[in-house]
Amino acid sequence: MTSREITGWGLGSPAALILAIGGLYVGQSVISGITFSALPSVLRDRGLSLDYIGLTYLAVLPWVLKFLWAPALERFRLPQTGPSRSRPIVVTGGLISAFGLILAGWVGPTDFWPILAAFMVIAFAAATVDIACDGHAVESLRQEHQGWGNAAQVGGAYLGAAIGSGLFLLLVAQVDWTWATTAMALLLCLLGVPFLLVPASKSNAVRLHRPSIRQALGRAEMRKGLVLAAFYAASQKWGLAMLGPFLVDAGLDLASLGMLNGAGGVIVGFACALLGGACVRAWGSRPIMILALVLQTAALAGLGLAAWTGGTAPSLLVPLALASSSGIMALGFVALYAKFMELSDPRQAGIDFTLLQCTDALVSMIGGLGSGWIAQHFGYGACFGTAAAFTALALPIVALLCRRSPSLVTGTGKTLSPSAAVQQA
Repeated sequence: MTSREITGWGLGSPAALILAIGGLYVGQSVISGITFSALPSVLRDRGLSLDYIGLTYLAVLPWVLKFLWAPALERFRLPQTGPSRSRPIVVTGGLISAFGLILAGWVGPTDFWPILAAFMVIAFAAATVDIACDGHAVESLRQEHQGWGNAAQVGGAYLGAAIGSGLFLLLVAQVDWTWATTAMALLLCLLGVPFLLVPASKSNAVRLHRPSIRQALGRAEMRKGLVLAAFYAASQKWGLAMLGPFLVDAGLDLASLGMLNGAGGVIVGFACALLGGACVRAWGSRPIMILALVLQTAALAGLGLAAWTGGTAPSLLVPLALASSSGIMALGFVALYAKFMELSDPRQAGIDFTLLQCTDALVSMIGGLGSGWIAQHFGYGACFGTAAAFTALALPIVALLCRRSPSLVTGTGKTLSPSAAVQQA
């Protein structure tokens, strides 16, 4: 590949491909931000009980279970011969997500079960697109450009989450629920346009490897990675499931919470994502993951203390909440996703990465349901305090699981480093 091909901005250039992939990641995270941050805050503002708000985390189920259809989807996306079929998967899933948001807008947030059903359909479509997008990124980007692809994934995730949890809440406060969801649906369509403009691959490669879950679970490092994903996600996310409702009950209105999640979240989150990427490059993922857990333990303990004592000024709560939900999360999950990429076999990256993400999503769903129950019956202080204690206990486990460098085992029994596996694939 020439220097012009590497740095150029033509529709077939790596830069254009990274931009297109980044747009898809932004769109998926817009949906996640609406579902798991903005929706609980809107429901609390409309007077819904915390028990019901915790049930919104059932919408995580498609993200938890997407490993069930990932092998079939990956085999469809990567036929034995010919180019990949990423584009029709992305287009179909994107349109379903957009129409689902429009439907949710007309249903309204006061009809809990219909709105939950709509968001579960949206989540199913978005999770399916995510499988194809992850696999397409690994397949299409050369090794020297994969770092930029990872930056697009992480940066796009935080930008999309800020839009979904911040801008969306501002629109709900300024206009109404129906027009806010319609605007997000149009935004999803616009974010998918760059992917449609990038020329499709014309490769006629013959693929001998048959992607499967069995291949993934047959590797010891992959099994250890699933345990790592579970403990790390629980440590970072369980205490934050009720953060939005807590801030609403503490006196923040939806507009202020939207500004916090939007402008504050994207600035702090994106900056810490870049910092995390630089730190991982310099020192590896293990020390950064440990540092993030130490910081999250302190932040959750601070939130728990504020909830127990009561009457803490929003001017003190907002920086602590922003640091915990955006800064520390971004720092830690850049390192975790770097570990996920190391563990994924490039010949079936859509499956391996999906299994790791499904573990993350399952643990997040359990934490969301449990956090809502604890907060409703024992208070926010117990919710944050329990999460802080768990995070502290998980520290040595995460440190142990991250200790060894991963390797990839091919179907012939040979062990390869991740870089060698990329080249062979």
